[in-house]
This record gives sequence, C-alpha cells and structure tokens, in this order.
Amino acid sequence: MELTIDRLTKQYKNKIAVDRVSLQFKPGVCGLLGANGAGKTTLMRMICGVLKPTGGTISFQGMDVSTEEYRRSLGYLPQDFGYYPNFTGLEFLDYMALLKGLPGSTAKRRSQELLDLVGLKNEGKKKIKTYSGGMKQRLGIAQAMLNRPKLLVLDEPTAGLDPKERVRFRELIEELGRENIVLLSTHIVSDIEQAADRILMMREGQMIFDGAQKDVEGRLEDFYLEQFGEGEETDA
Repeated sequence: MELTIDRLTKQYKNKIAVDRVSLQFKPGVCGLLGANGAGKTTLMRMICGVLKPTGGTISFQGMDVSTEEYRRSLGYLPQDFGYYPNFTGLEFLDYMALLKGLPGSTAKRRSQELLDLVGLKNEGKKKIKTYSGGMKQRLGIAQAMLNRPKLLVLDEPTAGLDPKERVRFRELIEELGRENIVLLSTHIVSDIEQAADRILMMREGQMIFDGAQKDVEGRLEDFYLEQFGEGEETDA
C-alpha cells in the first residue's frame, strides 16, 4: 500500500503555498508540523481532492486523486468541519455513511460501533448543538472512519480535546496506523511525538525535515523550535 506525491505544487497568484513537494507514504502514522501559513492544510486538502494542484500528481495504489475509487479509500477530517446542529450524533453518522455509499443496515451498525469507539455511545441520541467542542471533534473523527479508509487524513484532530481525550485519540491512531496510512497535522507537538512513526516539518511550502522519531535528538518540541525559532507561531 502506497500513497505517492510527485512534485506537488499549489500557487495562488504571487504566493506559492506548496512548492514541488514529493513524498511517499506506506502504512503507519505520519505527523506533519509547521508554523501558521507553512502550507500544511493546503497540502492535505490537495491530498483529499478538495483543492486542485497547480502542478504535480497524487496517487494511491495507482489511483488518481480525482477518481471515485480513490475517494472510497479516503477518510478526511478537515480543520473546520461542518455539522448539522439539529441532527443527533447517530443521525449525523448515518447520513454521512449513506453519502459515502454504505448500505443502510451497514451504515447503522458502523455508526454505533464508531460512537462507542470515540466515547460517545451514551450521547448518540443527543443533538449535536448540545455537544461540547471536544465531543464535536470526536464525532468528526468518527465520520472520517466510517468507510474503513486505508488512507486517513486528519487536520488538527485534537483541537478542543482535553488531555484524557487526546490520550484516547493517540491510542486509536496508533492502532489504525498498523495497517493503514494515517496523516496527522497538529500544532500539539506532544501528540505527534507520542503517536507518529514518521515526522515531516514544513516551512514556506517546502519540506525541511522528513525522518523517523529516532532521527530526532532529544525532545521533539526542542528540535522543532530549533527549526522554526521560538518566536514563530506554531499553530496550524
């Protein structure tokens, strides 16, 4: 199983947001770090087919990012995820499952499984407008996993989660990364340090570091600050 990115570029007028990035991914958890405006979200949106690249290609197992087959292999949690406030959590997952092409009986069973998995089993019949920020984020993680994706892309997935919830999330991601490709972008360095097998660092649209945890001397946060400078913003 392999995701291949070849000379991927995205340009907005006079700004190059992603600059000829080439990467290959195999099963495991890959964490992406970078300061505000580094190009992380743009890169992830192109991988998910939300943005069209200016140049370069993206393929998964030979499937182009524009194909329906590619999308069936993909699970995506964007940084700003839209919810339907008057839906219950269970209704929302059932609806998203049907949009992803899951049969009705399978959709209901899978929705229940995922509510349990993300700790919302007892909240499934409550309306989303009553959920806390952390609960909404957990629901977003659940919807990204509905179709059992082989490629899971998560942009700021731990935003709004308390420390206990972040531990639960990291355990879940580690489990998923054993057989699937998981791309995780977050400004919380400790989440990547504890969950990721591979670390990418991005600055001004280019990759400035690509290595395993063992390639980082000392604490990841200290290494990260050395690359970007302590005064630079480190949110997504």
